[in-house]
Amino acid sequence: MGLPTGTVTFCMTDIEGSTRLVAELGEAYGPVLQRHREILRVELVREAGVEVETEGDAFFCVFVSPVAALRWAVAVQRCLAAQAWPGGRRVGVRIGLHTGEGTLVGGGYVGMDVHRTARVCAAGHGGQILLTEAAHALLQGRWPDRIGDLPLGAHRLKDLLAPELLHQVTGPGLATRFPPLRSL
Repeated sequence: MGLPTGTVTFCMTDIEGSTRLVAELGEAYGPVLQRHREILRVELVREAGVEVETEGDAFFCVFVSPVAALRWAVAVQRCLAAQAWPGGRRVGVRIGLHTGEGTLVGGGYVGMDVHRTARVCAAGHGGQILLTEAAHALLQGRWPDRIGDLPLGAHRLKDLLAPELLHQVTGPGLATRFPPLRSL
């Protein structure tokens, strides 16, 4: 399946504290990273998303539907939380979602919407799902059962000119308490 264009929902993930996790687990980190990617990919197929690329422990995918993107993010967090990790450790993954324009260049996406998604992801914490106002607006009246949001207000994010209104996704099986966002 090719990469969709037009209005799409970008999703980026990142394992929080992955460098420390690599140092602690050594060779056992490889299977952890592999299992993490398997979980993301199984749910990606289920929700008809498209993998754009991976780099290290970061994962970038895209959806035509913001509802499918949200269902994917929730399912991923629930599966990761239920997973038994080596030594009883927690593998916390932060997820950022933003709806914007999918502009293709050279087989990948370019533009401010991609960068905005990356900045939103970086502002979060392991186990947290963050939505921009653009993604949130398209979910109105279409939220999956028992899934909601907690408005977090406007946050300045690195290299973005204007503050971004962010929302935290809430629902059964999702963590609810996090430190303040990593914003400016």
